[in-house]
Amino acid sequence: MATVNTAWDHVSGNVFKTWVIMLFFSMFTVAVIYIIAQGFGYGEIGGLGLTGFALIMAGIMNFVSYFWSDKIVLGISGAKPVDEKSNKELYRMVENLCVAGGLPKPKIYIMEDSAPNAFATGRDPKHAAIAFTTGILQKLNKQELEGVTAHELSHVGNRDTLVMTVVSVLVGTIALISDFFLRSLWFGRGDRDNKGQAIFMILALVAAILAPIIATLIQLAVSRRRELLADASGVLLTRNPDGLAAALLKISGDREPLEAANRGTAHLYIVNPLKGKEAMGFLAGLFNTHPPIEVRVKALRQMEGHVS
Repeated sequence: MATVNTAWDHVSGNVFKTWVIMLFFSMFTVAVIYIIAQGFGYGEIGGLGLTGFALIMAGIMNFVSYFWSDKIVLGISGAKPVDEKSNKELYRMVENLCVAGGLPKPKIYIMEDSAPNAFATGRDPKHAAIAFTTGILQKLNKQELEGVTAHELSHVGNRDTLVMTVVSVLVGTIALISDFFLRSLWFGRGDRDNKGQAIFMILALVAAILAPIIATLIQLAVSRRRELLADASGVLLTRNPDGLAAALLKISGDREPLEAANRGTAHLYIVNPLKGKEAMGFLAGLFNTHPPIEVRVKALRQMEGHVS
C-alpha cells in the first residue's frame, strides 16, 4: 500500500527534523566549548565563564542583526515599498493569503530586476516584509505567484528569522571561541607539561580547526530544512502544491542571476539567486543554502491530491 504524504505530514516531519538538528547543534556547541576550555587549562568553572563570554559576544552581534537585518537587506536589494494603489492585484493576493494563514499583512516591496525571485524578512509576523522582483511578477502566472507568496508568508509564520538567528548565535559562539583559542596558542597559554592537559590541547586544536566548518554545515542544513518546511506550510495556505512546484521549476530554469543578491543574502530567497553557482553532488550539496529543486518538487508532487 502506497504511503500517503499530506502537507501536514511534510510540515510535522520537517519541524521534527529541524529541532533534532537544533538539539544536536546545541550539544555539539557545548562539547566544543568544553574541550577548548580544557585546552586553555581552565577548570569547569572557567569553562562556564568562557561559554558565557562567547554567548554574550555572539548574542550582541546577532541581536543587532535580528532587529536591523531586514532594513539592511531591503536597502541592499534596492526594494521599494508597494501600496494598494500602485499594485492592487499583488496587494490583494498577499492580503487574502494572510487572512487564510491568520497572519498580519507584511509590508510589500518590489525590486527592479528581471530575474524571477522573492524573499521574506523580519524578526516576527508583526514586523515582516516580503519582496518580489519585477521579473517574478511578469514571468509567473497567478497560481504560481500565489505559491511563491504562500511560501514566503510561511517563513514569516514559522518564525524562520528567529530560528536562523539562534543558529547564527551558536555558529558565532563556536567561531569566536575557536578563533580566540588559536590566537592564544601564540602566547603559549596552558600547562602543556601535564599529560592530561597535553591531550586536551591536541583535542582543542582539532576542535578549533574543524568545529567552525561543522557548525556552518549544520547551519546550512537547518536553512535547507526550513525551506522544505516553508514549501509544505505554503501548500496548506493555497491547497495547490502544483502551483508552487511549477513556480520553482520556472524560477530555477531562468538562468539570469539576481544582481542585488550576494552570498550573505542568498539564503533568504525562495530559490538560490546566484544562478550557476550551486554546488553539485552530495558532499558539495552540503554547502548549499537550498535543497535541490528536484527534491522540493518531488515532495510537492507527493502532496497532490492529499492536501487536507
